[in-house]
Order: sequence, then C-alpha cells, then structure tokens
Amino acid sequence: MRRLIALVGLLLASMHSASAAADGGLPPIVVYAPSPCLSCIDWADHLRKSGFEVTMTETLVANMPRLKRWLNVPSELESVHTAKVAGYFIEGHVPAEDIIQLLKEKPTARGLAVPGLPRGAPGRELSNPVCETACTILDNAGQERDIRRERYDTLLVAPDGKTSIFARH
Repeated sequence: MRRLIALVGLLLASMHSASAAADGGLPPIVVYAPSPCLSCIDWADHLRKSGFEVTMTETLVANMPRLKRWLNVPSELESVHTAKVAGYFIEGHVPAEDIIQLLKEKPTARGLAVPGLPRGAPGRELSNPVCETACTILDNAGQERDIRRERYDTLLVAPDGKTSIFARH
C-alpha cells in the first residue's frame, strides 16, 4: 500500500513539474557530457522528470576541460558532465530541486557544483531501496561491503570562485 501511495505521489509531482515546464516555468538546460556516460544520461532524465527541457550535447572527453574553463568552472569542483542554464553553470550531479531553488533566488553567482561522483546523488543511485540517510551495507561478518549513499553538499560558486554550501544531502 505504501508503495502505491508513493507511486501516486511521484506521478502527481512529475505531472506538476512537467506542466510548470510547459508553462515556461523552467528554462531549458543544456548538458555537455562525454559519451557513453550512463550516469550523465540518468542525471539528464532526473532533470526531465523535474520539469526541465534537456538537450544533451555529446562532447569529446578531450574537450571537456576547455568547456569547463569557458564556463568558469573551478578545476577543484569538476565532475564528469557540465550543464548550462539561465546563465549559470551546473557541474556534476546537482539535484533538480537545488537548480530550481537557484533559479528562484537568482543569486549573483557562477553556478552550482557537486564535485566528484557521490553515490546516491541523482544519476548515481546504485539500487533500491535507497535509505533516507547515508548508509553502508554490511556483509554477514559485519564488514563494510558497499556504500549505497554518501552525504554530499551542493556548492554555490560566487563570481570570485569562492564556494559556500547551498544545500546538504
């Protein structure tokens, strides 16, 4: 029963966010990613489910550093894919709700970043069920076997390149 209620809630939320995008509520987002990068594709799908119109632009791995410099992404914050939306860069697996909050607040900033590849971030989910908090799966002997979800921060990058925590996950 809980799964059915959760599924209905998810369906209603996705219909609401899709209608917001159709009403012009969210600007389009362009994702630059090497191919094939399944995590990048999964992240783009996460954005679509949240109401964004997403364009994937396949970019050679060798050209990604030049693209990141062009968008002013600090090298210490880099991940695999980079996106551009409403004049901001979005680096890495930033949750859609953080991007939506950025677009509402419109701070003077370069963009948002989730450096590296944290497990459990959108596009980096490993398997179900995913717990509500960061968790580690232990084998029968009590040894750490697999981390399903890591805690991570979404960072706001100021015009001078300094960062502050925008959201904690």
